[in-house]
Amino acid sequence: MAMAYYGAAAIALLSLFSTVMATDYCVYTLFVKTGFLPKAGTNSHISTEFFDANGNSYKISNITEWGGSLMSANHDCFERNNLDVFTGLGECLETPICGMHLSSDGSGEHHGWYCDYVEVTSVCSKPSMLCNTHRFTVQQWLATDVYPYQLVAHRDDCAHLKTSA
Repeated sequence: MAMAYYGAAAIALLSLFSTVMATDYCVYTLFVKTGFLPKAGTNSHISTEFFDANGNSYKISNITEWGGSLMSANHDCFERNNLDVFTGLGECLETPICGMHLSSDGSGEHHGWYCDYVEVTSVCSKPSMLCNTHRFTVQQWLATDVYPYQLVAHRDDCAHLKTSA
């Protein structure tokens, strides 16, 4: 009886392992630079969604929870003039990253945030997929009280990658 139980458990574990290994995952590393302007830092939750020229996307709902800062344990993310580094695992996109939606939830004592840039590097486990690094120049406030009075920034550098059918 015990042998049958452990045999079934082993088969289930091998099945799960092969399913995980069959899925192509990428390691994403984000470099997020907060601007030097006065009050540029924020305590809000920052999210992003990256997309490729085919319209496929990968969403990160809360960068700090997803990737944990690679900075010191007491590091305060998204503060004035900081360069914050995050890394995490996610599904690979079919083609290189070329677009980004960056957003703030506007929470916290200091909701406004001035983002200078976001750089993303993806390294894929599938040999046929290339590694990709893309730097998005943002240079915009994500705030409701400063121009452009919105908590989102959209950057689309995909036009040069799209081919007409």
